[in-house]
Amino acid sequence: MRVQLDQAARRLAAIVGALTLGMVAVPSAASAAPHYSPAQLATAYAAVDASGVDGISWYVDETSGRVVVTADKSVDAAELATLKRAAGVTAGALRIERTSGVFSPLLSAGDAIYGGSYRCSLGFNVVSGSTYYFLTAGHCASLASTWYTNSAHTTLIGGNAGYSFPGDDYALVRYDNTSLSHSGGYTLADAVVGETVTRDGSTTGVHSGKVTALNVSVRYSGHPGGKVGGLIQTTVCAEGGDSGGPLYDGNKALGLTSGGSGDCTSGGTTFFQPVREAVNKYGVTIL
Repeated sequence: MRVQLDQAARRLAAIVGALTLGMVAVPSAASAAPHYSPAQLATAYAAVDASGVDGISWYVDETSGRVVVTADKSVDAAELATLKRAAGVTAGALRIERTSGVFSPLLSAGDAIYGGSYRCSLGFNVVSGSTYYFLTAGHCASLASTWYTNSAHTTLIGGNAGYSFPGDDYALVRYDNTSLSHSGGYTLADAVVGETVTRDGSTTGVHSGKVTALNVSVRYSGHPGGKVGGLIQTTVCAEGGDSGGPLYDGNKALGLTSGGSGDCTSGGTTFFQPVREAVNKYGVTIL
Protein backbone atom coordinates (compact mmCIF):
# COMPACT_ATOMS: atom_id res chain seq x y z
CA MET A 1 0.00 0.00 0.00
CA ARG A 2 2.83 2.44 0.92
CA VAL A 3 4.48 1.79 -2.46
CA GLN A 4 1.22 2.61 -4.27
CA LEU A 5 0.80 5.82 -2.25
CA ASP A 6 4.39 6.86 -2.98
CA GLN A 7 3.90 6.24 -6.71
CA ALA A 8 0.64 8.23 -6.68
CA ALA A 9 2.36 11.10 -4.89
CA ARG A 10 5.18 11.11 -7.43
CA ARG A 11 2.68 11.16 -10.33
CA LEU A 12 0.78 14.04 -8.72
CA ALA A 13 4.02 15.99 -8.20
CA ALA A 14 4.98 15.41 -11.82
CA ILE A 15 1.59 16.70 -13.04
CA VAL A 16 1.84 19.82 -10.84
CA GLY A 17 5.38 20.41 -12.05
CA ALA A 18 4.33 20.11 -15.67
CA LEU A 19 1.48 22.55 -15.17
CA THR A 20 3.82 25.00 -13.44
CA LEU A 21 6.33 24.75 -16.24
CA GLY A 22 3.54 25.21 -18.74
CA MET A 23 2.40 28.41 -17.09
CA VAL A 24 5.93 29.80 -17.26
CA ALA A 25 6.62 28.67 -20.80
CA VAL A 26 3.35 29.87 -22.32
CA PRO A 27 2.86 33.57 -21.45
CA SER A 28 -0.47 35.29 -21.91
CA ALA A 29 -1.08 37.48 -24.94
CA ALA A 30 -0.77 40.60 -22.77
CA SER A 31 2.62 39.66 -21.35
CA ALA A 32 3.87 38.63 -24.82
CA ALA A 33 3.54 42.19 -26.13
CA PRO A 34 6.95 43.90 -25.87
CA HIS A 35 7.21 46.82 -23.48
CA TYR A 36 8.86 50.03 -24.65
CA SER A 37 10.26 52.51 -22.18
CA PRO A 38 9.65 56.28 -22.49
CA ALA A 39 13.24 56.62 -23.73
CA GLN A 40 12.68 54.02 -26.45
CA LEU A 41 9.44 55.71 -27.52
CA ALA A 42 11.27 59.04 -27.70
CA THR A 43 13.93 57.39 -29.87
CA ALA A 44 11.31 55.94 -32.21
CA TYR A 45 9.49 59.29 -32.40
CA ALA A 46 12.71 61.15 -33.26
CA ALA A 47 13.60 58.51 -35.87
CA VAL A 48 10.29 59.02 -37.64
CA ASP A 49 10.86 62.76 -37.56
CA ALA A 50 14.34 62.36 -39.08
CA SER A 51 13.29 59.82 -41.71
CA GLY A 52 12.49 62.49 -44.32
CA VAL A 53 9.26 60.73 -45.35
CA ASP A 54 6.50 63.19 -46.36
CA GLY A 55 2.78 62.59 -45.98
CA ILE A 56 2.83 61.26 -42.44
CA SER A 57 1.77 62.33 -38.97
CA TRP A 58 2.96 60.76 -35.72
CA TYR A 59 2.53 60.94 -31.97
CA VAL A 60 3.24 58.94 -28.82
CA ASP A 61 0.21 57.03 -27.57
CA GLU A 62 1.03 56.56 -23.90
CA THR A 63 -1.91 54.20 -23.34
CA SER A 64 -0.71 51.61 -25.85
CA GLY A 65 2.98 52.48 -25.46
CA ARG A 66 3.46 52.97 -29.19
CA VAL A 67 4.39 55.72 -31.64
CA VAL A 68 1.36 55.95 -33.93
CA VAL A 69 2.29 56.90 -37.50
CA THR A 70 -0.50 57.80 -39.94
CA ALA A 71 0.53 57.67 -43.59
CA ASP A 72 -1.52 59.31 -46.34
CA LYS A 73 -2.16 57.77 -49.75
CA SER A 74 0.98 59.34 -51.26
CA VAL A 75 3.27 57.22 -49.05
CA ASP A 76 4.34 54.02 -50.82
CA ALA A 77 5.66 50.71 -49.47
CA ALA A 78 9.30 51.75 -49.92
CA GLU A 79 8.75 54.85 -47.77
CA LEU A 80 7.07 52.77 -45.08
CA ALA A 81 10.15 50.53 -45.11
CA THR A 82 12.30 53.67 -44.73
CA LEU A 83 10.37 54.56 -41.57
CA LYS A 84 11.04 51.15 -40.07
CA ARG A 85 14.72 51.23 -40.98
CA ALA A 86 15.06 54.69 -39.44
CA ALA A 87 13.56 53.41 -36.18
CA GLY A 88 16.09 50.56 -36.09
CA VAL A 89 15.83 48.50 -32.90
CA THR A 90 12.72 50.49 -31.87
CA ALA A 91 10.82 49.69 -35.10
CA GLY A 92 8.48 47.47 -33.10
CA ALA A 93 7.32 50.56 -31.21
CA LEU A 94 5.78 51.97 -34.41
CA ARG A 95 2.08 51.41 -35.15
CA ILE A 96 1.51 52.42 -38.77
CA GLU A 97 -1.99 53.39 -39.89
CA ARG A 98 -3.34 54.61 -43.21
CA THR A 99 -5.57 57.51 -44.24
CA SER A 100 -7.21 57.86 -47.64
CA GLY A 101 -6.51 61.57 -48.13
CA VAL A 102 -3.34 63.64 -48.50
CA PHE A 103 -1.99 65.80 -45.70
CA SER A 104 -1.97 69.45 -46.75
CA PRO A 105 1.13 71.54 -45.96
CA LEU A 106 0.84 73.29 -42.59
CA LEU A 107 3.17 75.82 -41.07
CA SER A 108 3.54 74.57 -37.53
CA ALA A 109 6.02 74.63 -34.65
CA GLY A 110 9.57 73.85 -35.74
CA ASP A 111 9.00 74.26 -39.49
CA ALA A 112 11.68 75.90 -41.59
CA ILE A 113 11.26 79.57 -42.52
CA TYR A 114 13.46 81.30 -45.10
CA GLY A 115 14.45 84.95 -45.28
CA GLY A 116 17.19 86.38 -47.49
CA SER A 117 19.98 83.80 -47.49
CA TYR A 118 19.06 82.53 -44.02
CA ARG A 119 16.97 79.68 -42.63
CA CYS A 120 15.45 79.73 -39.15
CA SER A 121 12.60 77.90 -37.44
CA LEU A 122 9.04 78.84 -36.60
CA GLY A 123 8.40 79.00 -32.87
CA PHE A 124 4.76 79.30 -31.77
CA ASN A 125 1.70 80.61 -33.59
CA VAL A 126 -0.07 83.50 -31.86
CA VAL A 127 -3.06 85.76 -32.52
CA SER A 128 -4.19 89.30 -31.73
CA GLY A 129 -7.81 90.01 -32.58
CA SER A 130 -8.31 88.54 -36.04
CA THR A 131 -4.64 88.83 -37.10
CA TYR A 132 -2.36 85.80 -36.95
CA TYR A 133 1.37 85.87 -36.28
CA PHE A 134 4.15 83.54 -35.21
CA LEU A 135 7.06 84.00 -32.83
CA THR A 136 10.67 83.23 -33.76
CA ALA A 137 14.16 84.38 -32.76
CA GLY A 138 14.99 88.09 -32.78
CA HIS A 139 18.42 87.51 -34.28
CA CYS A 140 16.69 85.87 -37.28
CA ALA A 141 14.48 88.94 -37.81
CA SER A 142 17.54 91.18 -37.53
CA LEU A 143 18.87 89.47 -40.69
CA ALA A 144 15.71 89.29 -42.83
CA SER A 145 12.46 91.24 -42.95
CA THR A 146 10.29 88.92 -45.06
CA TRP A 147 9.80 85.16 -44.63
CA TYR A 148 8.89 82.27 -46.93
CA THR A 149 8.07 78.58 -46.52
CA ASN A 150 10.73 77.48 -49.05
CA SER A 151 14.28 78.35 -49.99
CA ALA A 152 13.21 79.44 -53.50
CA HIS A 153 11.13 82.22 -51.88
CA THR A 154 8.06 81.36 -53.94
CA THR A 155 5.58 80.86 -51.07
CA LEU A 156 5.28 83.95 -48.89
CA ILE A 157 4.52 83.75 -45.18
CA GLY A 158 4.77 87.42 -44.24
CA GLY A 159 6.89 90.23 -42.85
CA ASN A 160 8.31 91.18 -39.48
CA ALA A 161 5.92 93.01 -37.19
CA GLY A 162 8.66 93.61 -34.62
CA TYR A 163 11.75 92.13 -33.03
CA SER A 164 14.19 92.57 -30.16
CA PHE A 165 17.88 91.66 -30.40
CA PRO A 166 20.29 92.01 -28.66
CA GLY A 167 19.07 92.29 -25.10
CA ASP A 168 16.22 89.92 -25.85
CA ASP A 169 15.92 87.39 -28.65
CA TYR A 170 12.35 87.27 -29.96
CA ALA A 171 10.47 88.39 -33.05
CA LEU A 172 6.87 88.62 -34.23
CA VAL A 173 6.07 87.78 -37.88
CA ARG A 174 2.67 88.50 -39.42
CA TYR A 175 0.88 85.94 -41.63
CA ASP A 176 0.32 87.91 -44.84
CA ASN A 177 -0.47 84.73 -46.78
CA THR A 178 -4.07 83.92 -45.77
CA SER A 179 -3.93 80.45 -47.34
CA LEU A 180 -1.59 79.19 -44.62
CA SER A 181 -2.95 77.44 -41.53
CA HIS A 182 -2.03 78.35 -37.95
CA SER A 183 -1.80 75.20 -35.85
CA GLY A 184 -1.74 75.44 -32.07
CA GLY A 185 -2.71 73.58 -28.92
CA TYR A 186 -0.21 75.18 -26.51
CA THR A 187 -0.63 76.96 -23.18
CA LEU A 188 1.77 79.67 -22.04
CA ALA A 189 3.95 78.55 -19.12
CA ASP A 190 7.26 79.22 -17.36
CA ALA A 191 10.17 76.77 -17.24
CA VAL A 192 11.47 75.44 -13.92
CA VAL A 193 14.91 74.05 -13.07
CA GLY A 194 15.01 70.28 -13.42
CA GLU A 195 12.09 70.15 -15.83
CA THR A 196 12.33 67.78 -18.79
CA VAL A 197 11.81 69.79 -21.98
CA THR A 198 11.74 69.22 -25.73
CA ARG A 199 12.96 71.40 -28.58
CA ASP A 200 11.98 71.22 -32.26
CA GLY A 201 13.92 72.79 -35.11
CA SER A 202 14.23 72.69 -38.88
CA THR A 203 17.83 71.38 -38.82
CA THR A 204 17.90 68.66 -36.19
CA GLY A 205 14.23 67.94 -35.47
CA VAL A 206 13.09 66.90 -32.01
CA HIS A 207 15.48 66.62 -29.04
CA SER A 208 14.97 66.60 -25.29
CA GLY A 209 16.93 67.47 -22.17
CA LYS A 210 16.74 69.23 -18.81
CA VAL A 211 16.44 72.85 -17.67
CA THR A 212 19.61 73.61 -15.72
CA ALA A 213 19.28 77.35 -14.97
CA LEU A 214 17.00 80.37 -15.41
CA ASN A 215 17.60 84.07 -16.00
CA VAL A 216 20.94 83.39 -17.72
CA SER A 217 22.87 86.04 -19.66
CA VAL A 218 24.90 85.13 -22.75
CA ARG A 219 27.24 87.04 -25.02
CA TYR A 220 27.42 85.30 -28.35
CA SER A 221 30.67 85.11 -30.32
CA GLY A 222 30.67 87.02 -33.60
CA HIS A 223 27.87 89.36 -32.55
CA PRO A 224 29.25 92.73 -31.34
CA GLY A 225 27.11 93.83 -28.43
CA GLY A 226 25.15 90.61 -28.77
CA LYS A 227 24.41 90.08 -25.10
CA VAL A 228 21.06 88.47 -24.35
CA GLY A 229 19.66 88.15 -20.83
CA GLY A 230 16.87 86.34 -19.01
CA LEU A 231 17.41 83.08 -20.89
CA ILE A 232 16.59 79.47 -20.04
CA GLN A 233 19.69 77.25 -19.99
CA THR A 234 19.24 73.59 -20.93
CA THR A 235 21.07 70.40 -21.85
CA VAL A 236 19.06 70.14 -25.08
CA CYS A 237 21.24 70.11 -28.20
CA ALA A 238 20.71 72.44 -31.19
CA GLU A 239 22.44 73.46 -34.41
CA GLY A 240 22.39 76.31 -36.93
CA GLY A 241 18.95 76.79 -38.45
CA ASP A 242 17.18 75.59 -35.29
CA SER A 243 17.05 79.23 -34.13
CA GLY A 244 13.57 80.42 -33.25
CA GLY A 245 12.14 76.92 -32.85
CA PRO A 246 9.91 76.07 -29.90
CA LEU A 247 10.86 74.78 -26.46
CA TYR A 248 7.96 72.99 -24.78
CA ASP A 249 6.92 70.47 -22.16
CA GLY A 250 3.88 68.59 -23.40
CA ASN A 251 1.43 71.35 -24.36
CA LYS A 252 3.24 74.01 -22.30
CA ALA A 253 4.93 76.67 -24.44
CA LEU A 254 8.16 77.69 -22.71
CA GLY A 255 10.77 79.25 -25.00
CA LEU A 256 12.28 80.08 -28.38
CA THR A 257 15.68 78.69 -29.42
CA SER A 258 18.30 81.44 -29.12
CA GLY A 259 21.80 79.90 -29.31
CA GLY A 260 24.38 77.74 -27.62
CA SER A 261 27.36 75.48 -28.11
CA GLY A 262 27.94 71.94 -29.30
CA ASP A 263 25.81 69.91 -31.69
CA CYS A 264 23.40 67.00 -31.71
CA THR A 265 26.19 64.46 -32.18
CA SER A 266 28.33 65.35 -29.19
CA GLY A 267 25.70 67.29 -27.21
CA GLY A 268 25.98 70.78 -25.80
CA THR A 269 24.30 73.65 -24.00
CA THR A 270 21.43 75.59 -25.56
CA PHE A 271 19.73 78.79 -24.41
CA PHE A 272 16.10 79.77 -24.95
CA GLN A 273 14.25 83.06 -24.87
CA PRO A 274 11.22 82.70 -22.55
CA VAL A 275 7.98 82.93 -24.54
CA ARG A 276 6.10 84.88 -21.89
CA GLU A 277 8.25 87.99 -22.38
CA ALA A 278 7.46 88.09 -26.11
CA VAL A 279 3.76 87.44 -25.58
CA ASN A 280 3.56 90.25 -23.03
CA LYS A 281 5.57 92.62 -25.25
CA TYR A 282 3.29 92.25 -28.28
CA GLY A 283 -0.03 91.64 -26.50
CA VAL A 284 -0.72 88.40 -28.37
CA THR A 285 -2.28 85.11 -27.31
CA ILE A 286 -0.50 81.84 -27.92
CA LEU A 287 -2.35 79.23 -29.97
